[in-house]
Amino acid sequence: MTVALLGVFVMQLYYIREAYSLKSQLFDEQVNQTLNTVVNKIQRLNVADHINKRDAENKLQYEQELRQRELDIKDLKQQFVQEQEIRKGEQQVQIENYLNQQDSLIRVSYRRTQILSENTFKSLSTPTARIGKSLLDVQMDALVDGDFNLKAYSMRSRLSSTDVKTFNFRTARTLPDTIRYLGEDPMTGKPLLIALPKLSDELVLKFKREDKLAKLKFDQQLNALNKGIRPYNGSSLLQDVEKEMREVNIPIYKRVDLSNLERLLKREFLNHNIDQVYDMQVKLARKDSVLYLMATSGQPKFEDDKTYKVPIFNNDIFRDPGTLMVRFPYKNSAILTNLGATLASSVGLLLVLVFIFSYTLYAILKQKKISEMKTDFINNMTHEFKTPVATIMIASEALKDPEVTEDKARLKRLAGIIYDENVRLGNHIERVLSIARLEKNELKMENAEVDMNDLILIVLDSMSLQLQKRNALINVHTEAEQAVIFGDELHLSNVLYNLIDNANKYSADTPEITISTRNTHKQLIIEISDKGIGMTKDQSKRIFDQFYRVPTGNLHDVKGFGLGLNYVQDIIKQLNGSIKVSSEKDKGTTFEISLPL
Repeated sequence: MTVALLGVFVMQLYYIREAYSLKSQLFDEQVNQTLNTVVNKIQRLNVADHINKRDAENKLQYEQELRQRELDIKDLKQQFVQEQEIRKGEQQVQIENYLNQQDSLIRVSYRRTQILSENTFKSLSTPTARIGKSLLDVQMDALVDGDFNLKAYSMRSRLSSTDVKTFNFRTARTLPDTIRYLGEDPMTGKPLLIALPKLSDELVLKFKREDKLAKLKFDQQLNALNKGIRPYNGSSLLQDVEKEMREVNIPIYKRVDLSNLERLLKREFLNHNIDQVYDMQVKLARKDSVLYLMATSGQPKFEDDKTYKVPIFNNDIFRDPGTLMVRFPYKNSAILTNLGATLASSVGLLLVLVFIFSYTLYAILKQKKISEMKTDFINNMTHEFKTPVATIMIASEALKDPEVTEDKARLKRLAGIIYDENVRLGNHIERVLSIARLEKNELKMENAEVDMNDLILIVLDSMSLQLQKRNALINVHTEAEQAVIFGDELHLSNVLYNLIDNANKYSADTPEITISTRNTHKQLIIEISDKGIGMTKDQSKRIFDQFYRVPTGNLHDVKGFGLGLNYVQDIIKQLNGSIKVSSEKDKGTTFEISLPL
């Protein structure tokens, strides 16, 4: 059985170790999963922040370019207007030169020429000669008729020599489309109506061509500005990633919000049912440089099996990916706490097994002691019964002798011996039967009022011969004022007899026995003391067990079955009392009986 219990105990230890290992693996998996989740979120947040940042930068750049384009367009329009004004001014100068040149020719070619206003022109009647013809037409007519010879006049010399200008820049703008002159024919002296167009066909074509070229140039420049910027459609992720990959020296603390990392890590641990205290640090992967440290107590060392680490940017090739490290200083206790139910059941089972083993061992030892005490009891009983039987046998054989039968005195003495020995045998048998009836609760108590002071004297009187054989000294102190109890007088007398008899038997020298009574509260205390061989503490604990007798070596000088004190204890308990013993080796023993009044 011991081997079986040991095997169960070993199996329990193995089960606890396996359960601890499994819990540790589950804890490691949860922590690693949490760290990977946190790192993935950090990476996504970094990408999102980068995209948002790049998008904001590109959007700002686009807005700046858009504003610059608007300014450029505004400047271009202003420049176009200014150039247009300059061009119009230059055209007016050309118109002025043209009109002055024509005016000079007219004044040279005709006499008494004057410019007619529109109102004057309308009020005049229609002239008969060359009305509606331009100066060019008049000149052509003169050439045909031979009335006018242009060769006689140098137009350039006359124009250049003319100091007074009829038209100037300020008036050219307000002139009508056709300027009319009234003059006289130098040959005939007849009045003529001369019409001078404000613009010649050549000038009109020239001005249209200049305006068209200026407008075409303006449109080309405007289209170039409009094509210089495309509509904003967000940032180009591939270009941004390529640009970022080229930026090797961006530090970790600029890519990760460390305070946000701490909050995110704490939240993810709670989501994975991990509420243990932990230390955290962020460091470079390629250098021994700590960027961030969160310690619960002291200076943690992130080097043992309680530490977990994961790269923050595991996809980075050129830059330092950084390392997130988390350490659980109370990992083992946390796992054991999670194993609380398992450990409790295992400990409970172990306690049950230990209890069963202890109880079994106790029962085996008790059975062994009981077997030994029964063996001693049988030996003692055999010895106790053998003496009176042998005495009766000898006396019976003597009665067969005719000489003994004739001697009446001798016959009477032998008959008395046989009677006494029979009584002795009967007492032995009655004691054994009383113990048996007590165990089966079949012993009937005939309770009545008993004065224990008187009963002590009666028992001592009945034991006087037995005590006198050893010259015992008896000290009686019946000081109890209230000594009447409710009990069975016969069994109480047997109790006193057993205790006094033990005090007498277990005294090596002349017995000295003290019997006293006293009252405490509602109790009667009876003490029986001796100065005999005494007992050890271990013997005192077993003195009330059945069949137990204080060992006296190889000698059998003390008679008894080892049932007396067990009987005494049972009777006292039946009367709702208590008995206790105090003893010291070689100094004596005291029994104290407490009975309710």
